[in-house]
Amino acid sequence: MIARQIEGTLITRLREPRRFLQVLFGPRQVGKTTATHAALERLGAPHHYVTADAPGLREEGWIQEHWEIGRALARKHSNAVLVLDEVQKLPGWSEIVKLLWDEDARHKIPLKVVLLGSAPLLVQAGLSESLAGRFEILRVTHWTFEEMRAEFGWDLDTYLAFGGYPGAAALVPEPERWARYIRDALIETTLSRDVLLMVRVDKPALLRQVFALACRYSGQELSYNKMLGTLQEAGNASTIAHYLQLLSGAGLVTPLSKFTVSEVRARASTPKLLALNNALITAQGPHAPADWRAKPEAWGRLVESAVGAHLVNGTAGSTIEVTYWRERDLEVDFVMSRGDQHVAIEVKSGRPRKSNRGMGAFAERNPGTRSLLVGSGGVPLEEFLTSPPEHWFSAT
Repeated sequence: MIARQIEGTLITRLREPRRFLQVLFGPRQVGKTTATHAALERLGAPHHYVTADAPGLREEGWIQEHWEIGRALARKHSNAVLVLDEVQKLPGWSEIVKLLWDEDARHKIPLKVVLLGSAPLLVQAGLSESLAGRFEILRVTHWTFEEMRAEFGWDLDTYLAFGGYPGAAALVPEPERWARYIRDALIETTLSRDVLLMVRVDKPALLRQVFALACRYSGQELSYNKMLGTLQEAGNASTIAHYLQLLSGAGLVTPLSKFTVSEVRARASTPKLLALNNALITAQGPHAPADWRAKPEAWGRLVESAVGAHLVNGTAGSTIEVTYWRERDLEVDFVMSRGDQHVAIEVKSGRPRKSNRGMGAFAERNPGTRSLLVGSGGVPLEEFLTSPPEHWFSAT
């Protein structure tokens, strides 16, 4: 497979003197383990890899047992790497890692440690609780169009219809089989093992409904009241908002806030739902993936979702915030903000749409805003999806 940028970054950090734990987290099946193994192979250092991603594995001493193996390698070779995959699935993991890491620091044991996890919210909670000042985070996100094109030779239409899961690429010639794989091996596994088993969820069926709803309406605003009217046993808006945040933490879907200068109003605003990988939409949709192209409204949704996902995935962990804006009948599909710098983005997919008046109105209210039209009559979609989001803050 192609070498993702994360691989080179990890190699650079592991070549440095032992200083911080390296923490890689992101959704399932985006290449965290693959990139780590590739980095270790290129690095050539002795290493020990082990995963806690096994049902029922909760034995006390598991982390310490494998840590001792890493220590033995480090003492023998004066340099070694220990990789703990899905470590967040073990109770009390962060306290144990803190204890062992600090012991190595006191005894000058040159063991470098990499932690991998596919439940970002849980990993971050453990890090903030016990490991403050001892780690660096490397976020691994969904594959981009540029990466899928480089690895599999995909064109833009294929990427828009089948998304960015490299492990599913070989199944594209069999769309029904591909869709079953996405639903069973990715969606259900993430929900059942990365969310429901790790966090208290009082209404598992509702969580699944919220996920399906977010994919169905990806790229669209949907008020919490409308969600309550659509979902069964929905409870209240706070429950739905909480479940959307869990799904966002798992790298599946995210609710975008409305752009506003008031943080309180932003949190209370109608969210714009967004799937973070188009495969999550088409694998559950009413059409076969290849049939979406012939349906302008459905295709337009895929285009807008792909643009939004590119922005959100491409700015993960940065100071850039992605929102949307609406005021009466004026709207902007996406707004990228970095401090007082803003880029207003309107997506044109060829389907009948409203005018571009929203960008002008937004720029008038926020002087200095850069306006960007993506698609028909503007920056070609292919160019946009192969450029890093931060590029558009300075592009002329």
